[in-house]
Amino acid sequence: MTPRPDAAGDLESLVGLRSVKGTHYAQFRGVEQRLTRVVGALERISRALVRTAEGPETLVIAVLDAAREHLNADWVLFALSDGRLERTGPRHLMMDAGGVVYAFEGVDSAAEPEDLPDDVLNRLNDILRGQVVRLGRPVIDDHHVHVPVELNGEVVGGLSAWMPPTHTVDPADVVVLRILAGQATVALLNAALFEESRHLLVRAEQAYDESRLHAARLADRNTELERTQRELSAAMRQEVLNTERSRIARELHDSVAQSVLSAGVQIEVCRIDAGPALADRLAVAGKLTKDAVEQVRSVIYTLNHAPSAGDGDLAAILDELCSMHMPADLRTDVKVVGRQRDLSHEIQHAILRIAGEALFNTAIHAQATTAKVVLTYADAEVRLTVDDDGRGEPDHMRRVMRTATVGDLSGRHHGLANMRSRATELSGDLRIRRSRLGGVRVLVEIPTTQKADT
Repeated sequence: MTPRPDAAGDLESLVGLRSVKGTHYAQFRGVEQRLTRVVGALERISRALVRTAEGPETLVIAVLDAAREHLNADWVLFALSDGRLERTGPRHLMMDAGGVVYAFEGVDSAAEPEDLPDDVLNRLNDILRGQVVRLGRPVIDDHHVHVPVELNGEVVGGLSAWMPPTHTVDPADVVVLRILAGQATVALLNAALFEESRHLLVRAEQAYDESRLHAARLADRNTELERTQRELSAAMRQEVLNTERSRIARELHDSVAQSVLSAGVQIEVCRIDAGPALADRLAVAGKLTKDAVEQVRSVIYTLNHAPSAGDGDLAAILDELCSMHMPADLRTDVKVVGRQRDLSHEIQHAILRIAGEALFNTAIHAQATTAKVVLTYADAEVRLTVDDDGRGEPDHMRRVMRTATVGDLSGRHHGLANMRSRATELSGDLRIRRSRLGGVRVLVEIPTTQKADT
């Protein structure tokens, strides 16, 4: 049966035959052998391909071994030209008929060449210098074949093989070597990319470690800074407290105590010249002045010998101010509202000075039995109220404060003016109202967002 014309064309393109007549049996045998060698070459190529993950050296050796087996070669050479793919390796490898690998440098698993054939050495030197097949064309002799190793249309190296006289180079051999050379190039490029990514990963890990170390150092410094801030804040508060103690002690000694003592002396003089009935009353007045002097002296002693607030917070210092200012028959209470936080030195100083002045007025002038201090931490401000149940008049104190603010020629009532000026300097406000306890309420509000906390 004669095949259809179109079927005959397909058969010719597949096996290289024009017909399937028995007279062409020898031709069939040749095609069969060629196909067998091609299938064997493909199998060797696949064996080389699966070695890619093992690294470029292993894959290049597999490429040489596949070429050696396919061509039954005495020698196989793979080399890269100088200046090409410089970050890849191996740069050159040679394999003899027994599968022994040779290299001059850079390959731990290779033997050092001692007596290589001149053809192999000369071809190696030509490839290194880039003097072989500049146009990228293969070189084919009866018992030798060379194909270029190409990348992006440029020759970067070469793959050569030398066969025994019994083997004649077939065109299919060139195709097989081209495939193997291309696979070697891909392996070397992958190796270069892998090495570059590994270096990038190492640098990234080093940068990460450095950033973690830097962050740890910053955390340590921040902890140290916070500790220093706390110590500095405590020292500042202690300085404010000591200054307040000294000021009040001096004022009590130089003004109040001296005035009470003078009153006692005058009462004693009057009692000598008075009649019996009036003398008894003056005796009572003298005793009262004597008791007042003793109370003032007790307060002065407390101011000069009060325990240190140490690292206590603002509320603790207010507690101590109350214990210092208040006589024994005056009950005091300090309350904190809101979440406590660090305040700037200026704000703390103003709060303590205003609280001290208000408590001093309560202790000396108000004749109160109860004083209540409330410190409130709001979102954007801090608020202080000092209430008492004394006999003070808010209207009178406001007039005195206004008069002292514009100028008090008598030198008195500076305390009220100082309280207001301290609040005003920090963009705050101070008001005097009637307290729910029945006496006077001193209210001061100072914003906390205008300055960063120290």
